[in-house]
Amino acid sequence: MKTQRKIKRDASATLYEEAKQYFPGGVNSPVRAFKSVSGPPLFIKSGNGCRIFDEDDNSYIDFCCSWGPLILGHNNEQIRDFVIDTINKGTSFGAPTKLGNQLGKLILDNNRFIDKLRFVSSGTEAVMSAIRLARGFTGRNKIIKFEGCYHGHVDSLLVKAGSGLATFGESTSAGIPDAFIKETIVLPLNDPKMLSEVMEKHGQDVAAIIIEPVPANNGLLLQDKSFLECLRIKCHKYGALLIFDEVINGFRIGFEGAAGHYGIQPDIITYGKIIGGGMPVGAYGASKAIMDHVAPDGPVYQAGTLSANPVAMAAGYAALQQLLADGFYETLAQKTEDFIKIILDHADQKGYELSIPHIGSIFWIAFTKEEIKSAEQIDPASMEKFKILHHELLQRGVYLGPSGYEVGFVSAAHKQEDLEEAAAYICEALNEIEW
Repeated sequence: MKTQRKIKRDASATLYEEAKQYFPGGVNSPVRAFKSVSGPPLFIKSGNGCRIFDEDDNSYIDFCCSWGPLILGHNNEQIRDFVIDTINKGTSFGAPTKLGNQLGKLILDNNRFIDKLRFVSSGTEAVMSAIRLARGFTGRNKIIKFEGCYHGHVDSLLVKAGSGLATFGESTSAGIPDAFIKETIVLPLNDPKMLSEVMEKHGQDVAAIIIEPVPANNGLLLQDKSFLECLRIKCHKYGALLIFDEVINGFRIGFEGAAGHYGIQPDIITYGKIIGGGMPVGAYGASKAIMDHVAPDGPVYQAGTLSANPVAMAAGYAALQQLLADGFYETLAQKTEDFIKIILDHADQKGYELSIPHIGSIFWIAFTKEEIKSAEQIDPASMEKFKILHHELLQRGVYLGPSGYEVGFVSAAHKQEDLEEAAAYICEALNEIEW
């Protein structure tokens, strides 16, 4: 029995046409334009728990969760109340606050992998600062990154693999000087042999190897622990720094993120999303020896007017305190596992070529049975299936991020009955796809 409903997008469509007069493409971040799916983008009016409500008063069970930060769901009471209390005292001072100390201490007291950190205002800013710190600390210029990992819109990292090692990378955006691109080497994921060859040739010039230890910006490309350990070994051998970009998976798969999950010590870690409890916050951290190179203690300059502003610190503190509750991550991972099992059992029964890679409360719907560990394994044609799935789910009141390359998230606010309802709708929507 189909439960499809015809949702109206009239208000969203009108707002989108207006927005196109003000913003490039009508949006302030490209994926929001719905170019990879159908119809005008939804304009969201409110959110509560695991649900969002658009300007046409449609409701959706939300698995985008603001692209990951909302691990506690929308409008979390403890975060909201603490933020309101803080706002009543002022929103920004451009000066240290007690709240910054409280959030910093909370993080460092529960993280074995960093001694000091610096708050910034976004994940991109955290990565940009980490790259500068690595170069300043090592006195080297070259950076190694991996195809399929995204590290924000940092000039030197908006680079894809070129035609060969000699050509280094190619820009994925206009406006990036060739000189920046020449300092970035792009390698395939999960290829230790290629890594060894490149480090043997360029290792003495490499300041850092940066990776999403849980690559979750271009599908969910889960890596073997042995590959991450190989990065650690190569960095140590050649004197380069290992940067874990944990903007997405930090505080998502555990309070210590991927470093704690895999038991691997990176040299620098970047954070974002969850660390701000829904407000714009990022951070980068490392050992005392490395962080002592950051101004004003050292020569690596980095500053920000709104860094560690009290409202962001309040939201982050209220959020992270809740994540330390006994069994929080285990319960969330089990809910995610049970949710995914319902969908996979249906797909197997129907004979659909479908898999759902997942770790903790992160999942990705892949239209293949193949285990995907690198970006080039993703079939672009499969995105047509996602386009249909996304449309059918909107009609049923389920919201996924508007791109088949994006991952989904389960939050603590998703109750068992919400997940069972959403899983049933996903199964129905899969039936509408031509396999």
